[in-house]
Parts: sequence; structure tokens; C-alpha cells
Amino acid sequence: MNNDLPFDQDELIRRIGRELADSADEELEMEFEDHHPLPGIPGGQDGAAEKEYRRQYFRQLLRLQAELVKLQDWVVATGQKIVILFEGRDAAGKGGAIKRITQRLNPRVCRVVALPAPNDRERTQWYFQRYVAHLPAAGEIVLFDRSWYNRAGVERVMGFCTPEEYEEFFRSVPEFERMLVRSGIHLLKYWFSITDEEQHLRFLGRIHDPLKQWKLSPMDLESRRRWEDYTRAKEIMLERSHIPEAPWWVVQAVDKKRARLNCIDHLLQQFPYAEVQKPDVVLPQRERHEHYSRQAVPSNMLVPEVY
Repeated sequence: MNNDLPFDQDELIRRIGRELADSADEELEMEFEDHHPLPGIPGGQDGAAEKEYRRQYFRQLLRLQAELVKLQDWVVATGQKIVILFEGRDAAGKGGAIKRITQRLNPRVCRVVALPAPNDRERTQWYFQRYVAHLPAAGEIVLFDRSWYNRAGVERVMGFCTPEEYEEFFRSVPEFERMLVRSGIHLLKYWFSITDEEQHLRFLGRIHDPLKQWKLSPMDLESRRRWEDYTRAKEIMLERSHIPEAPWWVVQAVDKKRARLNCIDHLLQQFPYAEVQKPDVVLPQRERHEHYSRQAVPSNMLVPEVY
């Protein structure tokens, strides 16, 4: 116990407990994003079964996130290189799963890549070139929120690539991924699967939710109209790019919470990670200098305390 601190041990314990509670609240804030009542629609009270379901979800999520931290430490300690692709229809829950995976991890170790549509220069490059720039070095995990499989999905359905480019993609992608694996990259590919009805409901939720309307683009609305075209494209993609070195894994994602837990659990099972032993952390005493005094911040620099 540091006697220089301006509070006693009970106060210290209380403050640490509050800090831990604040950390847990981050997940509750994410859940609010998913479930807050819409204007004019009563939120109601969760039944006992729903409350128990949520309690079990949070318990399992926090347990799995603790395992993800162990995986992260193992990746750094052993110099692993991991790439995880997240694919699926619009509103399938890819982003929500990615948020839960990265939530407790070091952004310098685990980063998310979500590339926009290629610019004019990138369209003239080798197709995989702009993705290669984001591949991991030793001790890194990279999550692609959509990936090079855009060519097999949206580009094919919307006519953004020629039939020749589409066929060349399927000739190249197995060799490209085998090359990544031979280079020492662990490659995982997840497809988040939802039903026609579930996507319809999620799109309606976005339309009527001011906090989520930004997620809807004209391309998303067009993809809704072309549901069957996307289904055919997905079936061809899974058939032609499911290889032993980098197989596809399909996540049943109608239930968002189950999908997140199942994806994280499966991800963890793909690696022989172990907890990395670390030395105990000892907080050093702060140096104090007799002639130093902290200067007051000018009032005109302070953010108003509205709350």
C-alpha cells in the first residue's frame, strides 16, 4: 500500500472495483446498440428466461474474451501470424463479432482491416495487391471485415468485374491462400449465415434507427433486392474456394449472441495456445521533488462539466 496516496485501502478497493465495473459496461453499451427501443416502440421488460439468457451470454463472452487475451499473448510470444476473414451478407453480424473479438485486445497486436472500394489506381493493380499490404508480421492478428472475396460476391453480382476477371479470381485464390499458409500465416475464413427473413428484419431496424441509418447504403438496399443472386454467388464461392489449407467455416448467425460465442470458441480451438507466464508487476513509487508544484490549468482550457 502506498501511504502517499490520498485515500485509504477501503477507498482504493472501491475505486478499483468501479474501474472493473466500467470495463464490463463497455459490453453493455455494445448490447444497447443492438437492442435499445426504437422511438414509438415500447421496450418492455425482459422475461425471466430472457434475463437468464443474457446473463449466461455475458458470462460466456467474458470467459472467451479472457481466452482471447491468452491467445494474443501466445501470438506475441511465439511470433505467430494470423489472418481471419469475415464474410457474409449485409447485416449478418460480422461487425458485431469483430467488435467482441477485439474489445479486450491490444490494437497494436490485433487490428481490423475494412477496405473501401478500390480507387482508380488500385483497379489497375494485381487484384490481391491492396490486401497484401495489410497482412500481419510476426506477433500480429489481422481481421478482415470483408476481404478479397468481394470479387466472388458483390463484384460478381453488381457487375463490377468482367466474367474473365471473375474466373481468374477462382484460378488464383486457392494458390494465393496456399502461398499465405506456406509462408507461415494461419488463415481462417468465416461466413456468417442468416435467413432471408432475418436480413429483412435487420434492415427494417436500421431504417427506423437514427443511430444505425449510416450503415445502410444504396448498395445494401440493392443487395436486398438481389438476395437470390447473392445466394448463388455465395454457393459458388464456398464450392470453389473451400480448400484443405484454408477451409470455409459457416457460422449460423440468426441469433447474434450465439453466433459471436460460437465463432470465438471455434477460433480459439484452431490454435495450440497456452497461457504465457509473466513476471509479477510491481508498481514503482512515484518520484517527488521538493521544488516542483503542479500548475493549475487555465479555466479557459477546461472542457465544461455539463454532466
